[in-house]
Amino acid sequence: MSRGEPLVDEDRWPWLDAIGAWLDARAASGEGGVVTCSALKRIYRDRLLAGRPGVHLLHLSGDAALIGARQAARPDHFMPASLMASQFATLEVPGEAEG
Repeated sequence: MSRGEPLVDEDRWPWLDAIGAWLDARAASGEGGVVTCSALKRIYRDRLLAGRPGVHLLHLSGDAALIGARQAARPDHFMPASLMASQFATLEVPGEAEG
């Protein structure tokens, strides 16, 4: 992403699995935690939730103008503003069936 190239599913699987392992470790130790990530597709969210009944998702949303303004206010962020359109194009807004 820092090179201005959007991630593809194959790039995301190890990262999602690492988040899942962290969630599992927290649950095993009896501790809670909060993870922030852009699980843009339902298949990503399903992977994070699989076998983890104690995990809950919160979807934060905003239109392109709002997100663009917030992104512009983050100097030196790893994701360039040029990728915002690809993020919105990839987004599958969570439905009611996802809780």
